[in-house]
Amino acid sequence: MSDFDYDLFVIGGGSGGVRAARLAAGLGKRVAIAEEYRFGGTCVIRGCVPKKLFVYASQFPEHFEDAAGYGWTVPEPTFDWKTLVTNKDREIARLEGLYRKGLENAGAEIFEARATLVDRHTLDVGGKRVTADRIIIAVGGRPNPHLALPGHEHCIFSNEAFDLEALPASIVIEGGGYIAVEFANIFHGLGVDTTLVYRGKEILSRFDQDLRRELHATMEAKGIRILCQDVLTKVEKRGEGDLLVHLKSGATLEAGQVMLAIGRIPNTEGLGLEAAGVETGKIGEIPVDGFSRTNVDNIWALGDVTNRVQLTPVAIHEAMCFIETEYRGNPTEVDHDTIATAVFSQPEIGTVGLSEDEAAQRFDRLEIYRASFRPMRHTLSGRQEKMLMKLVVDGETRRVLGAHVMGPDAGEMAQVLGISLKARLTKDDFDRTMAVHPSAAEELVTMYQPTYRVENGKRVE
Repeated sequence: MSDFDYDLFVIGGGSGGVRAARLAAGLGKRVAIAEEYRFGGTCVIRGCVPKKLFVYASQFPEHFEDAAGYGWTVPEPTFDWKTLVTNKDREIARLEGLYRKGLENAGAEIFEARATLVDRHTLDVGGKRVTADRIIIAVGGRPNPHLALPGHEHCIFSNEAFDLEALPASIVIEGGGYIAVEFANIFHGLGVDTTLVYRGKEILSRFDQDLRRELHATMEAKGIRILCQDVLTKVEKRGEGDLLVHLKSGATLEAGQVMLAIGRIPNTEGLGLEAAGVETGKIGEIPVDGFSRTNVDNIWALGDVTNRVQLTPVAIHEAMCFIETEYRGNPTEVDHDTIATAVFSQPEIGTVGLSEDEAAQRFDRLEIYRASFRPMRHTLSGRQEKMLMKLVVDGETRRVLGAHVMGPDAGEMAQVLGISLKARLTKDDFDRTMAVHPSAAEELVTMYQPTYRVENGKRVE
């Protein structure tokens, strides 16, 4: 029998922590998990899940408009914000219950309290001291509060956006990443006058340039104002509750609400990491090796707290690698290569692999296959939005290095494309694949001739 109270103690009840705790308990290990707020973490409680529900809600105005082209007469619709929030809360509560049930059924002990490290094997859990052989830190991250911005206390973040008492008439969102872009589309779709302010030259850095430009143009065509190469310098509260936003360019904007979406930081403050000897990085992230082990050999860190790849499936994958390595005798390093992802903008983006610019830095010769067209669903509705598909191919081996889609169901396509790119399939494999007709996705296997080539970083027509 071990000298410790538990074989494994997990700090944090998000997707990564819950998966590790549930699987370890299912293997007969004595497991405990502590969560001070709600099980499910950022993704379930205040991230991916409620965001996707809000995306769906914000798309209905366009659906109603498009229906006319298909012969439907739709009465003037009305929207009730509180109904959306109430129904969202009900679904989140259901999902949290499933997380709890999974842990309980596996035999894990649940602590609804804050856990902090006392030393490398000892924890304080709500005032109670317990010990554990192995410890996982999976406490996630939170929005950067931008404390240097005068008036930051008047702003909201993605967390609060899901539970506003009422929709504002107008909103200014600072940021150009996927969170800022998604919420700009959500608020606009729900009838809010929306302005996006971003310090960079183009929104969605690190995504393929063609996607970034096309999405920018489409968002502006919808009526979303996008101000690039500018930042907020001050936010003032007006007497009637509205806010006055000052920009570095000298311009000012009036808004009912200001949302900051300028990145996320790890939740490591006050965890007792110093007492346990766990090292942290410059923004509080916990550095780990390929097996998610910290510098203390019995302590691991998973998910956003490591600031590696901030995606829910990645945290789950890291947890499963921990289980394989530590409890199944199968050393498995985390694989962060070729991760498919989606941006639930409107239109949405699905992408996997290298962008054209990234590939050009690593490969001497590229073939670029690109198609832009109006999807079939828009032909009768009259909507002018284009769909964009792009394949980045190594000119020497013909391996598909990157696949990028913008348009309806792009995220779904990215998941399937992720399998193809992970398997290192070639453009010839794509060409040999029979098309599904009529579908938008068939374009991915019918682009037989390159649109242009790139040689030594330069485009060749």
